[in-house]
Amino acid sequence: MMRFMDPLQEMDRVVDQMSGRWRGGMMPMDAYEKDATYTLRFDIPGVSSDQVDVTVEDNLITVTAERSVEDTEGVTWLLRERPTGSNSRQVRLGNRLDASQVTASYDDGVLTVTIPMREEAMPRKVTIGSTGSQAAIEVDEA
Repeated sequence: MMRFMDPLQEMDRVVDQMSGRWRGGMMPMDAYEKDATYTLRFDIPGVSSDQVDVTVEDNLITVTAERSVEDTEGVTWLLRERPTGSNSRQVRLGNRLDASQVTASYDDGVLTVTIPMREEAMPRKVTIGSTGSQAAIEVDEA
């Protein structure tokens, strides 16, 4: 099988390795909503939980991870593809979410951040009644 090399792509890879920066896609994320809670999951393999930081400010969640450089004294690298250094990702929260109730957990290289919907943003059941000739509408908290 023949393999073609893209010299520009190879140059980007070498520069990324030398600079120690994480390339795009190194912190992939899934996001979904279930039961009035939004869940964000970030893949951050090879990083311990004390090297992961989650902050919330002005409805903006910032996830930062730091992958430390190993002790390389006396090492002659044959191949070095695993990125080191710091990487971060930001997610803007909508007005429907309660930024004061954000929680996070980290297991097996996956950071899970949960954000509940604000109480006033949740759907409510509206009942329609009648008071004589005029209809009355009440809102029941669901």
